[in-house]
Amino acid sequence: MPESAKSLFVVGLRNSHAMEIQARELMERQSERTDDYPEVKARLTMHLAETKEQLVRLEQIFESCGESTSTLKDTAQSIMGNMMAMAHSVAGDEILKNTFANNAFENFEIAAYRSLLAMCGAAGVESARPLLEKSLEEEEKMAAWVAENVESVTRQYMAKEGIVAAGV
Repeated sequence: MPESAKSLFVVGLRNSHAMEIQARELMERQSERTDDYPEVKARLTMHLAETKEQLVRLEQIFESCGESTSTLKDTAQSIMGNMMAMAHSVAGDEILKNTFANNAFENFEIAAYRSLLAMCGAAGVESARPLLEKSLEEEEKMAAWVAENVESVTRQYMAKEGIVAAGV
């Protein structure tokens, strides 16, 4: 049982590493294009630094398990992150599309970390728990920030476009 649980944990770990690669690429591209939204840019920049630390933490867990990342998954997710950012960059409402995508992506990351945490005991890797909990905490904070700022970003976008809400 522990071997199969550990194998599943390692697959999840590889998927999470690739997911964070995608997140890094996405935020790097987004932060390059958010000068009109300084609060968004600042939060993206902060979370980008956290994401880089999350990658380091995941690599520490790999090392402690005697495993390695998946170059194929990492490369594919890097390409996907760049493609997603490029797809949104041609939209007039790019900031809104990015905000919605970030809301979904942060919650995807939360689920991935919760899944890894659920496997720690059965996989025999309790030592990974504090590292994963730290990353989960960062993702939860970012998800909360994005969710709390959807309306603000939308109003900023509307104002930038000269759109006045009815009754205002």
